[in-house]
Parts: sequence; structure tokens; C-alpha cells
Amino acid sequence: MKKTRLLNAPMSCLVAQLGHGDSICIGDAGLPVPQGVNKIDLAVCAGVPSLLEVFYALTSEMFVERIAVAQELQDQQPQLMRQLVTAISALEASQSNDIVLQMLTHENLKATMRHCKASVRTGECTPFANMLVYAGVNF
Repeated sequence: MKKTRLLNAPMSCLVAQLGHGDSICIGDAGLPVPQGVNKIDLAVCAGVPSLLEVFYALTSEMFVERIAVAQELQDQQPQLMRQLVTAISALEASQSNDIVLQMLTHENLKATMRHCKASVRTGECTPFANMLVYAGVNF
């Protein structure tokens, strides 16, 4: 049995296979996944698991250098955006690196998903609650 926080086998395997610059999408329950992108469906019911819960679990094993979110998240969901910025700041402190936060339009974020190694579907039901998390290196 693993000792680390992330117990989901497909997600843990995914993180182990990432290279520098590879990305993973963490998406809300309604985000369409482009054909050809691996989909890891964690949604149980509305709100379970949340976007932030999946973010915390994923980043417990993944070294992150950049995160992209939709500008619409900041404009229309300011409370969730503040929570995400706080989570990113904590991750920066734990990793001892700066994490670039990139703002894209929602349409550009969906188009960029074609290049993701996988998309993780959460139970999040907040509009625009999607992010692209890019792998860095810890050296």
C-alpha cells in the first residue's frame, strides 16, 4: 500500500510518466475532453470530489512549474480563484519554486487541452473551474 496521499492508481501512474512541460487538466464535471486525451473520471456526485481536493492530491506527487486557468474563473468565480491562488502559494512554498499562473480564455484553455497527457474529471459544478497543471523538474 502506498504511503503518499494520492491513492488513485491511474493518476499516480500518470504523474510517474510525466516529463518536463507535460500537462494534466483538472476539470469540472461538464468539461468536454478532446478525443484522444485520456480521461480519468473521479466524479462521484455534484461537488465530490472538488477541484481543489483533486489539485491537492495531484500536487502531493507532482512537481509543478506552471498552471493555466480561464480568465472567466477570475471574473465570474472570484472566491474559488482566491482559494486557488492560496493553494498555489502554499505549493510554491512546499516546492521552493515560483509557479507561473497563466490566464487564458475559456475557449483557449479547452483548445490547449488537446496537448494534455490526461484530463481528470472532478465532481466540481462551478462554472469555469478548470485548470491545466504543467510538470516541472525538482532540480
